[in-house]
Amino acid sequence: MEFETILGYLENKTILITGATGFVGKVLVEKILRVQPDVKKLYLLIRASGANSATQRMHNEITGKELFKVLRKECGANFDSFISEKVVALSGDVTFEDLGVKASKLKEEMCNEIQIILNSAAITKLNER
Repeated sequence: MEFETILGYLENKTILITGATGFVGKVLVEKILRVQPDVKKLYLLIRASGANSATQRMHNEITGKELFKVLRKECGANFDSFISEKVVALSGDVTFEDLGVKASKLKEEMCNEIQIILNSAAITKLNER
């Protein structure tokens, strides 16, 4: 698949990304937002105690990082509104039923909207079998 084809494919798509706070996940989020700003929406599944905590963790561990400096420069004063329009931080966990998403309206919205799932989640316990 050619590069232009991938960019075209991502246009107007809604994507669920797991492991977004990890190394690969952060790079993936930044790259998609920078090279295809016409992506419809990114749902980021983040382990957190609630929606506010997930949003705070997204800002602290993803969009607030130096990795986003090019995108921040391109967007200028519109960076925060661009992120809030394109990115949804979800409180959840891949090890739970329904990814730990509890709100039925949100689950229905996700099922109807998401066209692509990118799994970059990994275990964080280094002594696991």
